[in-house]
Amino acid sequence: MVRILKGFVWLLFLFVFTSCANRDGKAEPEKEETIQKEPASNEQPEKKGVSFSALSKSVYSIQTYDGERILEKGQGFAITSDKIAAPFHLFREATRAVLIPHDGSRSFEVTRYYNYDRTGNVIVLMAGKAELEPLTLFGGKKIQGIKTSVIAPKRGNTIPVHTGKCLQEKMVQGRELFSITNHILKSTEGAPVFVSNGTVLGMAASLEVMYQKEYFAVPALFLLDVLKKGKSDKPLSAIGNPDAQRNKAIKQIILETDKGNIAIKLYNEIPTYRDNFIQLAEEGYFDSLLIHRVIRDFGIQTGAADTRYAQSDDIVGWKGPGYTLPAHIVKGIYHKRGAIGSPRKPDTKNRKRRSDGSQFYIVTGRLYHDEELDEIEGENGITFSEEQRNTYKTIGGAPHLDGSYTVFGEVVSGLEIADEITMLPTKNDFRPLKDIRLKKIRIVF
Repeated sequence: MVRILKGFVWLLFLFVFTSCANRDGKAEPEKEETIQKEPASNEQPEKKGVSFSALSKSVYSIQTYDGERILEKGQGFAITSDKIAAPFHLFREATRAVLIPHDGSRSFEVTRYYNYDRTGNVIVLMAGKAELEPLTLFGGKKIQGIKTSVIAPKRGNTIPVHTGKCLQEKMVQGRELFSITNHILKSTEGAPVFVSNGTVLGMAASLEVMYQKEYFAVPALFLLDVLKKGKSDKPLSAIGNPDAQRNKAIKQIILETDKGNIAIKLYNEIPTYRDNFIQLAEEGYFDSLLIHRVIRDFGIQTGAADTRYAQSDDIVGWKGPGYTLPAHIVKGIYHKRGAIGSPRKPDTKNRKRRSDGSQFYIVTGRLYHDEELDEIEGENGITFSEEQRNTYKTIGGAPHLDGSYTVFGEVVSGLEIADEITMLPTKNDFRPLKDIRLKKIRIVF
C-alpha cells in the first residue's frame, strides 16, 4: 500500500508540473497539419458597395525564410504606408520574407521589423521601398453580430470572399479577442478580418480552446498599440539569434516577486534554454505574470502568459510563447533543491519530451532516504550517482523528475522566498488563493 501511495504522489507531482501550454494550438515542428479546403458555402462573390478588389492590393500572402530554408506561410496587411501587420510566429526563426499582394501585383521582400508582441502573436514589419496603401482599422465598440469577411488571393478576375459574423469579445489565454465564425486555416492566419464598410476589425487567428478549434480577430486597437510602442527598425535576424557570447557573461538574473527577490544563474551547458530565457526576460515577457502553481515541499511555477490578466476563477497555465524547446538533459545536472527546470506536456502527447517555451519551475523539494531513491530508480529506469544520492538525502530536491525534465539553472540566493511561497494556501489546482506575481526580471552583468 505504501508503494502504491508513493507512486500516486509521484504521478500527482508530474501532472501538476506538466505544462498545458500547447493546448492553445501552438504548432509543433514534428507534427504535420492536414489542411482542409474551406466549405464552398462560405465563399461568396465580392459584395456590392465594398471594393475588395481595391483592398486586395494591401493584403499579402507571406512566405518566410531562414536564408534559403523555407519556413512558414501566412498572411498580413498594410497598416501604414511603410508597415505591415502579420503573425509573429511566422518570423521567430526568419531572416527574410517574400510578400505577394492578393491582387496579383508584384511581390517584394522584407528583412526588417519595427516592433512585435510575442504574447499577442503580432509583428509589425518594415516594407522597405515598397509604397503601401494602408487599410483603415476599425475603432468602433459595437461588434456583436456584425458581418465579417476574409478575402483570398485573386483567382482569374475574382477575389474570393469568405463571410461570417462577429460573435462577442472574449478573454482567451490572457488576451481580449473578437470571436468570429469565419473559418481560419493555418495558411490564412494574419489576414485582415473586414467588416461591412471595408474597415479592418482585426487580424485573423486560429486557437485551440478547451481542445476545440476556435476562430478570432486580434483587435485592430491592439495592432495599433504594438505599432505605437515601436522605436526603431531592426533586422529580422535579431529575433531568433540572441547574443550567446554576451549571455555567457551574465552574472546573475534577479526575479523580483511580491514576496522578495530570488537570484538565479543559468547554465552555459544548456545554451538554448539560457538564451531563450534571457531573450524573453529582456522583452518584458515575464513581467507581472502570476506564480500560478505552488506545491509545498516541492516547488513553484510561473511563466504562463495567460496569467497576466487572469481573474481569480480562470483556468491558467495554457499559454506559452508560441513554441516549444527540444529536451536537453545533461548528466550531472539534476533536480536538487534550488534547481530551475522547464515543464512540458506528458509523454503520451509529447514523445520527444519537448519543453514549454516560457514556463519554468523552482524546486524547493524535501529530503529523501535510500529506500525512496531505490524505488524511484526502479520505477523510472534511472541510476542515481553517489553525489545525487547524498544531495537528495542531505539537501533535498525532486529526484523523480531526473532524466525526464530539462534543468537549465539554479537559485544562488533567495531560495527562502520560494519556500515562503510554497507555504501559501492554494486552490485545488495549486494556484495560490491570493495572487503572487513575478513583477519583473533584472539582468546583472
